[in-house]
This record gives sequence, C-alpha cells and structure tokens, in this order.
Amino acid sequence: MATANQNLNLDHELTNHTFMKNYALLFSLALTLGFTSCKNENKDKETDETMTTDATEVQEEAPVSKKLTISLDSKSGSTATGNVVFTEEDGEVSMTAVFEGLEPGMHAIHIHENADCSADDGTSAGGHWNPTKEQHGKWGDAEGYHKGDIGNFEADDNGNGTITMATDEWCIDCEDATKNIVGKGVIVHQGADDFTSQPSGAAGARVSCGGIIQ
Repeated sequence: MATANQNLNLDHELTNHTFMKNYALLFSLALTLGFTSCKNENKDKETDETMTTDATEVQEEAPVSKKLTISLDSKSGSTATGNVVFTEEDGEVSMTAVFEGLEPGMHAIHIHENADCSADDGTSAGGHWNPTKEQHGKWGDAEGYHKGDIGNFEADDNGNGTITMATDEWCIDCEDATKNIVGKGVIVHQGADDFTSQPSGAAGARVSCGGIIQ
C-alpha cells in the first residue's frame, strides 16, 4: 500500500515538474515573441520616420520655379507681334523673346513701367521701368542703367527676331518692388537703342507691346 502511494506521489511530482517546465518554456517563448514584435515595430517606426524626414528634406530642397508667358501685339501701325517667356529658378529670371512681322534690322526692347498696352501707339505702358532711379544706359553699365534696359536685337530679312537674357535683378511676383517684373510691360521699338540719349535711348516708335500679368 505504501509503495502504491509512493508511486502515486512520484507520478504527481513528475507531472508537476513537467508542467512547470513546459510553462516556463511557453512563458520564455512568449517573452521572446513579444520582444521581437516590439523590436520590429520600433524598427518599422524608425524606417517610416526616416522616410518621412527624407521626403521632407527633398521637398524643402526642391528649387522654386515660376513661369510667365506673354503675347505682344502690334502698335503704331506695324505688323510686329511676339511672345516672351519669363522663367524664375534659384533666384534668377531668364527671358526668351521671339518676334515676327518686324522691319529687317536692329530693334530695341525694354521693360516699361505699366502693363497697359491699350493705346494704339503703346504710350499707355509709360516710360522705362526704372525703380532705382538710374540714368538710361546699356545693361550692366557702371554709370547706371534702368532695370528695364534690356538692349537691342536684330530682325532678319523675313522680319523674325529673337533675344534671350538672364539676371538676378528681376523676380516674378516677389515683394521687392525694385525687382518684381509683374505689372510691367514689354515694348519693342522701331529702331535701335543708342544707350546714350536720355531717358529712353532714341529708339523710335513703339511697334509692339505686351503686359507682364499673371
């Protein structure tokens, strides 16, 4: 009888031992899985944050680009028309102008103080854009020049002409009144600018006009 009880107690102890061993194993496994899951979640979170930060940095570093395209209409009885594209990027404005219907030869082109081209002779555009109150002259002249003193270009035998320019002294719709070209007008003249006569260079009639508007 004692032997049977002893065997029963032994089996019970073995069962308890096995149960405790299995319980400890399961508990250890659960801890491992929980730790791994948290670690993966933290890693995913760090990856997401890194990707978000990288995307934000790329967005902040993207250059600011602005573009305006304007048309010029005939004035003063001429047949001259054209298109001008202004593009601003990295603090610099580039201009590409293309014209047709001009008389062959040299022609002056300026930015004038108003975008108003309603007058038949283009005089509603006002005088040269000169926000810094300089004398008229060739662009870049140490003695002074208007912010609207672009210069001269040549029309070929078919009356077609083009001119390009780039400068950091202009901007498109910025808050600096000495640089902002929006609200001004582009004028093409019948003749060439002599860069000497004040205040406009004696370039003759205004044969084409376009307002710089958004």
